[in-house]
Amino acid sequence: MDRNVARTLVVWLALAAPIGFAPRGEGGEFRIERIFGPEVPTGRYKHPASMTELKNGDFYLVYYGGEGEYALDTGVFGSRLAKGAKTWTPPRRIAHDPFNSLGNAVVWEAPDGVVWLFYVVRYGPTWSNSRVAAKISRDGAATWSDASMLVFEEGTLVRNRPLVLSTGEYLLPLYHETGDDQEFTGPGTYSFFLRYDPKTSKWTRSGPLHSPRGNEQPAPVELSPGNLVSYCRRSGDYRPETIGHIVRSESHDGGLTWAEGTDSPFPNPNAAVDLLKTRGGKLLLFFNDSMNSRTPLTVALSPDLDRTWPIRRNIVEGPGDFAYPYAFQASDGLIHVVYTSERRSVVNQAVFDEDWITNGPKRAEP
Repeated sequence: MDRNVARTLVVWLALAAPIGFAPRGEGGEFRIERIFGPEVPTGRYKHPASMTELKNGDFYLVYYGGEGEYALDTGVFGSRLAKGAKTWTPPRRIAHDPFNSLGNAVVWEAPDGVVWLFYVVRYGPTWSNSRVAAKISRDGAATWSDASMLVFEEGTLVRNRPLVLSTGEYLLPLYHETGDDQEFTGPGTYSFFLRYDPKTSKWTRSGPLHSPRGNEQPAPVELSPGNLVSYCRRSGDYRPETIGHIVRSESHDGGLTWAEGTDSPFPNPNAAVDLLKTRGGKLLLFFNDSMNSRTPLTVALSPDLDRTWPIRRNIVEGPGDFAYPYAFQASDGLIHVVYTSERRSVVNQAVFDEDWITNGPKRAEP
């Protein structure tokens, strides 16, 4: 597969979407970039995706790819946008298991410059049979270590990036999926966390985060030292729903224990969410503003650390599916939101500033 990627370099360069902002106006900066699609020969399925900014100014993207969600010959693929470059490098496979399918992948550069890759390995027919593995890179994602199994407990998955706590520890969001079904997660599905101490290089478990109908894929932030909030995807199935909401929970001991999750005011169509605390102290929640559809893809803004959410702005709307937002704030202050579309076959990113959220146009076209 890697040789096929190399052979299509010329085709890929011709198809790669250009990078550039529209002129800044009263509504702030905003653009959407199509990064990869079916023309890239890593399999039609490209979902979900995550991205990190490296200390040298490069951006590094990973996604889980193959012929389908439950295909066997799958892998995690990585691509780089070098600082100042206009196109992404052709994706190359950076994680693979010769006997099992892989799954969700998360890439993240830690404050000490170590780049972490967390990803799912599925040992059976459903995600309830999964575990989580990890690799690290000490040269800016140029090369990767061997894989190490991070969690041996069956049914464990990863979806969101670690959070650096005020103590200097890293809090990695994980979840335990139940149900043993390809289209349904049971009410016993719950979120939990691993905390990493950079001084000892040891991981310890914290949580769990339970809720009455189940939750998964937690997205935590630290509001103040020791005080955290997490918004989570609801569990269940994809049938029409009238009580499907994002699940919210709090921790007041640095993420060691979590209150029972409750329904937030935000709808959720059984799809991933993300939560980001900007350097200016605002909270941004990324979600599908619907109980039954993965459109629109919306950002909500809280100016007062989760007490109120007065602003919602659709990033992408209209027919289609715009799912699994993965957000971070780059060194220049711009917000990057990676998401997939077209039945999980296209990787995109939206890039905008905070001014666009509050003053941008009412509609955002893909």
